[in-house]
Amino acid sequence: MRKAVLAAILTLTSLTLPAAAQASAAPAEVVVNARAALATVSDTAIGTNHAIWDSQLGSDQTADLLKAAGVKLLRYPGGSYSDIYHWADHTAPGGYVAPDTDFDTFMRGVRRTGAQPMVTANYGTGTPEEAAAWVRHANVTKGYGVKLWEIGNENYGNGHYGAAWEADNHADKSPAEYARHVVAYADAMKAVDPTIKIGAVLTTPANWPDGVVGSGDAGTWNQVVLSTAGAKIDFVILHWYPGALDKAGQIPDLVQLTREQIARHAGPGSERIGIAMTEFNTGSSSAGTTTQPGALAAADAYASLLANGVFTVDWWNVHNGIGPVTEVAGHTDYGDFGLLSSAGCSGDVCEPAFNTPFAPYYALQMVGRFARAGDQFVRASSSGPAAHTVRRKDGSVAVMLVNASSEPVPVTIDYSGFDPASGAPTVLSHTNGATSITESTSGSATAQTLPPLSLTTLVVRPAAVPSGLPGAPGLPVASAVTDGAATLTWPAAAPGARPIAKYEVYRQNGAISEQYGETTGTSLRVTNLRPGTRYTFNVLARDTGGGQSWGSAPVTFTTVTPASSSCSVKLTNQSDWGSGYVGALEITNTGAAMNGWSLVFGWPRTWQSLGSGWSGVWTQTGSEVKVVNEPSGGSLATGASVTVGYVGNYSGPNVLPSVFTLNGRVCTTR
Repeated sequence: MRKAVLAAILTLTSLTLPAAAQASAAPAEVVVNARAALATVSDTAIGTNHAIWDSQLGSDQTADLLKAAGVKLLRYPGGSYSDIYHWADHTAPGGYVAPDTDFDTFMRGVRRTGAQPMVTANYGTGTPEEAAAWVRHANVTKGYGVKLWEIGNENYGNGHYGAAWEADNHADKSPAEYARHVVAYADAMKAVDPTIKIGAVLTTPANWPDGVVGSGDAGTWNQVVLSTAGAKIDFVILHWYPGALDKAGQIPDLVQLTREQIARHAGPGSERIGIAMTEFNTGSSSAGTTTQPGALAAADAYASLLANGVFTVDWWNVHNGIGPVTEVAGHTDYGDFGLLSSAGCSGDVCEPAFNTPFAPYYALQMVGRFARAGDQFVRASSSGPAAHTVRRKDGSVAVMLVNASSEPVPVTIDYSGFDPASGAPTVLSHTNGATSITESTSGSATAQTLPPLSLTTLVVRPAAVPSGLPGAPGLPVASAVTDGAATLTWPAAAPGARPIAKYEVYRQNGAISEQYGETTGTSLRVTNLRPGTRYTFNVLARDTGGGQSWGSAPVTFTTVTPASSSCSVKLTNQSDWGSGYVGALEITNTGAAMNGWSLVFGWPRTWQSLGSGWSGVWTQTGSEVKVVNEPSGGSLATGASVTVGYVGNYSGPNVLPSVFTLNGRVCTTR
């Protein structure tokens, strides 16, 4: 079932290696900013999927390999099979169920792996009562303590939007019906065990059918599901098969847009709702699924998702099966979406022995050794290889570098907010074709040469480990946001050996921290902000001896446009098809009469462009879009409005434009 869907996706996607892999490498500069805090690594960060058609999902050998890879979450019973699977009699009508794959066998493997389970309850052909009985069996009868429960798999793929791959016996296949059942499932399941957490399926930004409003629906899938079921859920579920190896740069927007939808539609207390990426794979058979380029893309994406606060990223799949066979980076790529070989054959080409790790296995292992539970991601930037950094509780810093070039790349590393010890750091490395991660002590904390097509992690000790520092402040909250200011408020930090003297508030601008102010209290009004701009801030505590805490988790918000202006603009997304949309701009003149007008806005992201426009003369220069009045329609009296339309194309998360200027004046966006 998964392969059929992926085949359809891959025919629509351009599959290319990152540009860095096609050009000669140049020296690169990496900047690590230990003050610019991001998310803290959860204890379920590195995950993967088990499927009931895999007879080895509970075997000791498989469990031991997953444990060695650092896998901390195992999802069951496997993708779209979840919506045809009945746990009590271990059947999946219409699908294949392998021997030794029942729930208790799965749990035995979970425990041997040292992971936590995530169970997907059957929505498509099941009932709330069946799911509640599963909770009772798992947590009351057996005492397994399964905390994470999803309601269904990819239920938007039930035919409501046209494509149908997910089983759904409900006569009504709308998001409203799914949301009503999520409420019923949550009530029934939590009546058995109130401590469990319930997850609801969402569409992933910029992935079909995200943005599409079905016939008779009150909004998109996400809007309807969150509005109805938001009060009952504890996390949301995303799946992502980007289909190319250079998409990690889209992740901050992907996650932020999801958070904004949760905040907008899920009601009070929605900040408690987490984000889980329960299926992820590069989705790129031609560019490499079992070879090193795919592994590099996997490590980059895992680190990016975790740094942005996703609490688990779960590879599809442990065993999946041979696909299109190609030659990638000097090695045979078996087109297999599994971490481990299934030992299958395609014609006269056979995979290696069963359970042989593929390259992405080592990517997950590297991420698990780089970013451990409790570590805190901090900002890093690079002029070449992708760079990710975590700060550890023992004061050390780990830096993971992803060299997608086919040439060695020398790098220099500068640190802010961290003083590295002299001497060589610990270096973990995985190179093209390697069957293990090597560990050595080499180079320096500030200079390394990265092998071609490699993953490298440096573990750098601090020059000194200060003691008695204050704890990190709590998560800031933004309120009273205007076009030029916002109030940040945060829970106080715990003092260390000395009293806390003040709090310092920093804006994260890439890997640069810009101090916006300081206060002895736990609230600060930050000013001089730009309208319609996304900002990320975090807070540090400083004690009376000058000691500085770790950074708080970051808060991200977007300023609005002026409350009053000589013009206003209302943007309406009239229809959306997942890679483009029809936008309508209603322009109102609230100032003096105009004889000729020009409206300008900028695309927020490089993957957005103007397709066409009407009711005005449209042009695009770089990222700037301009529409001017048609020759016969230039007059705009005070209070008068005109509506123009356009097609906006996008190939990544669609961050809508929010700042519009009319004849040089910033308008109020309605």
